[in-house]
Amino acid sequence: MSSRIEQIIEEIEEYVDSCKYQPLSTTKIVVNKEELEELLRELRLKTPDEIKRYQKIINNKDAILEDAQTKADGLLAEAQARAQEMVTEHEVMQRAYALSNETINASNKQAQDILDQATQDANDIRLSAITYTDEMLANIEAVIQETLDNAGAKYGIFLDALQSCANVVTQNRKELAPQTAQAAAMTSSYETASTASAALEEEEKEEEDEELDELDELDDLDEE
Repeated sequence: MSSRIEQIIEEIEEYVDSCKYQPLSTTKIVVNKEELEELLRELRLKTPDEIKRYQKIINNKDAILEDAQTKADGLLAEAQARAQEMVTEHEVMQRAYALSNETINASNKQAQDILDQATQDANDIRLSAITYTDEMLANIEAVIQETLDNAGAKYGIFLDALQSCANVVTQNRKELAPQTAQAAAMTSSYETASTASAALEEEEKEEEDEELDELDELDDLDEE
């Protein structure tokens, strides 16, 4: 049965495979930042529990060795008890000693074999747990690094495009500069002419008012 971390890694791989490629690219993809962050967040939360589970397996080494030692001690106790029963009979003393030594030696060998096998099994379990954890972390590291590379490439393309637009605007302003200066000069000339025309109209109006005043004075004199 696969762990939840393995399932999340498979989901991340499936998600990456389902992402669309960036325009004009066969290697860079467009990812949904929130969806990928959610998967990574769950992976980050599950990783400590998974490591604890394998740490528990590693710690079982002591229990395996203790159980093996208990079995070995039982065999030795049984062998000693059997040897004790044999040596209680005087007529078979020599044979009992020989048999007891043989039994003890065999029991010692069997106990040592059990301890050696238990140690080997515990080391194999520990090595497998460490190897699996390292592979799991390597997969996580690869996914995160690929995500960072894609994000950096995406923002790099965006900045290049923005700089290109800025260069075009600057170039267009340089090309329009002579025409802008000419338009400003024409506007200044027009304002100057308008001011002169208004002054002339004001002067003519004052002259007309003076003439009307003179006519009024003459009319007043005639009436007298």
